Amino acid sequence: MDFLDRMIFQNTLLEWLTALGVAAGSYIALVLLRRITVRNISRVAKRTRTDWDDIVEKLLRQTRRIWLLVIALAIGSRLVELSENGRLGLKYVAVFVTIIQVGVWGRALILALIDRHIAAQKETDPGAATTMAALGIVLQIVMWVVLVLMGLQNIGIEVAPLLAGLGVGGIAVALAVQNILGDLFASLSIVLDKPFVIGDMVVVGEMSGNVEHIGLKTTRVRSLSGEQLVFSNSDMLSARIRNFKRMSERRILFRVGVVYQTPRDLVEAIPGMLREAVEAQELARFDRAHFTSFGPSSLDFEVVYFVKSPEYVSYMNTQQAINLMVLDRFRSAGIEFAYPTQTLFIETIGGGNREKK
Repeated sequence: MDFLDRMIFQNTLLEWLTALGVAAGSYIALVLLRRITVRNISRVAKRTRTDWDDIVEKLLRQTRRIWLLVIALAIGSRLVELSENGRLGLKYVAVFVTIIQVGVWGRALILALIDRHIAAQKETDPGAATTMAALGIVLQIVMWVVLVLMGLQNIGIEVAPLLAGLGVGGIAVALAVQNILGDLFASLSIVLDKPFVIGDMVVVGEMSGNVEHIGLKTTRVRSLSGEQLVFSNSDMLSARIRNFKRMSERRILFRVGVVYQTPRDLVEAIPGMLREAVEAQELARFDRAHFTSFGPSSLDFEVVYFVKSPEYVSYMNTQQAINLMVLDRFRSAGIEFAYPTQTLFIETIGGGNREKK
């Protein structure tokens, strides 16, 4: 067994094998402990109504085996003598892997809490999804910046001069990516001011659709014809946006024309007929009905009413019912709808006779 006493990097072969065995045993024990803990918490989570145990389960499932391996190697390294460079190398690897693992846990926790908040306010606040999604991105960025700075501090790098240098370089970077930063700040304005949220029906210029996604740079809208429209956030804020989802009621104006041969008493009765047709509808609130003008080929009436629902289908159903009722009333009263007509006068040369057609 003399070969076990051979010195390799300041330690005997037996000491290296012992440390390797301890590291391997520690790794297996940590993996089994993680698996057993996840299984037990999963069983408990299925029997409880609270979602906190579900969050703990998600965090444990995000535990990477590479981190457990680094812990096991650190335990085994206690049994051997390492050089200064060896210990520094192991320390750097441990810090790097730990930062990644903590970042993975933090990201999983942030996403779980955001999903929990969105689920709780989904019915009462449709804009919660938009706000919390943007907040989650900001929290993740802040978390990673803090973790990186802590990691650099732990391996002996001075953070203060680095931050000062980044501040000077940040000005140049900001000038280079000012369009991207403009869209980023525009997204924050959208999240905070909420001119629209996911699910709203909006009209931007000549294009319209339902808001599907609000990102850091772009907002995506699903048009009524099916294609996806992509707007930069800065363009969205600089445009005039019509948000139909925020509409409490819809104002409707429509016109009706009857022929000039209509008797005066029927002309006087038409506004009342139109009012009755509107007031007969459950979702309609009558505003006015008047004989407004003499058209080229018709006596024109104008009706204004409000639909007490923002839904477009409700408006169309109401207008259809009004049209059918007006059609029945006019037919029963003998009133004819006007259509484009033209009267032609013919005068013969020299005879003075006129013909009217």
